[in-house]
Amino acid sequence: MTLARRHCYVLIVAFVTLVQFSAFTASQEAKPSWSIPSDVKSELINGYRIAYKDEGQGTAIVFIHGANADYRSFGPQILALASSYRVIAPSLRHYYPEQWNGEGSDFSVEQHAADVAALIRMLNLGKVHLVGWSRGGAVAIEIAKAHPDLVRTLVMEDGVILMPVEETPESRNAAEFRLNYNKAVQEHLQAGDPNKAAEVLVNALSGPGAWQRLPEPRRQVVLDNIYTALGDKMIRPSTTCDQLKKFDFPVLLMTAEKSPKSYAFFYGEMKKCAAFPDPIVIPGAAHNIHGGNVDAYNKALMTFFERAEAK
Repeated sequence: MTLARRHCYVLIVAFVTLVQFSAFTASQEAKPSWSIPSDVKSELINGYRIAYKDEGQGTAIVFIHGANADYRSFGPQILALASSYRVIAPSLRHYYPEQWNGEGSDFSVEQHAADVAALIRMLNLGKVHLVGWSRGGAVAIEIAKAHPDLVRTLVMEDGVILMPVEETPESRNAAEFRLNYNKAVQEHLQAGDPNKAAEVLVNALSGPGAWQRLPEPRRQVVLDNIYTALGDKMIRPSTTCDQLKKFDFPVLLMTAEKSPKSYAFFYGEMKKCAAFPDPIVIPGAAHNIHGGNVDAYNKALMTFFERAEAK
C-alpha cells in the first residue's frame, strides 16, 4: 500500500470511528436513567430529555406547572381544552418522571424558561397561549421577556413575579412568604420525612387541612416531586416596569378566593407599570386554582383565549 493510500485509509477509519462515537454519544444522551411513561412524548432539549403531554390540534396552549408538580397537574385542562386547541404540558427539568435528589446546578427559573422556549421552537408551535402556575408563572415571565415572539397571550395563575418595590410590611410579607414555607419543607426532607414536607407545603399554599383533603392522585404528584425543593434555591429573577411595558400581547392575571395574598400584591405592582387588567378571582378555590374549581378555571381560560383571537 502506498503512503498516500495508507493516509487515506487512516482518515476513513478515523471518520467512521468519529461518526460511530457521535451516534453512540447521542443515543446515550437521548436515553435518560429514568423511564418515560408510555402516554407522553419526549424531546432532547438542551441536553435533557423533557417529557410532555401533547393532545389536540390548532393553536397551542402551553401549561407550565409550579413547584412540586408536573404535567399531570393539568389533566382536567388537557381533557377539556384539547377538543379546541393543541395542548402542551411539559414536565420541567428534574421533575417527574425523573426522581431527582436535588443535586446539580442546572435547576433554575432561567434554565426552565430556556427549555420551554426551545421546546416551543422545536415543535414549531409558533405563538402560543402561555399559562404559568405559581413558580411556573416566573418561568412564563422569563419566556415572555426573552422570547416575546413565542407568546400569543400570557396567563398568570397565582403566578410568581418579583419586582423592585418599596419595603413596607406588606411587601416584606409577600417577598418572604415563599422563603418561610420552603425552609420548613427542606427541613422535613433533610429529616427524611417527605410526607410531612408535602403537608407543610400544601397547607401553606391552600390553607390548614388542605393536605388531608387532597385526593390521592394529587397527593402522589406532590410526593413524586417534593425533593425538587432541595434543589430549588428560591432565587427568582426580578422584573422591572420597563420590561413589563414591552409586553405587546394580552395578559390575564388570575388568583383565587382562598389564595395567599402575596400573588395579588405583586399583581398590583404589575398594574402600576402598565395597563394590565384587574385580576380575576376564581371562587371557591385556593392556590391550586385549576384543580380547585375546574369548570370556572377552564371557562375563564376559554373566554380569554377566544377574545384574544377575535382581535
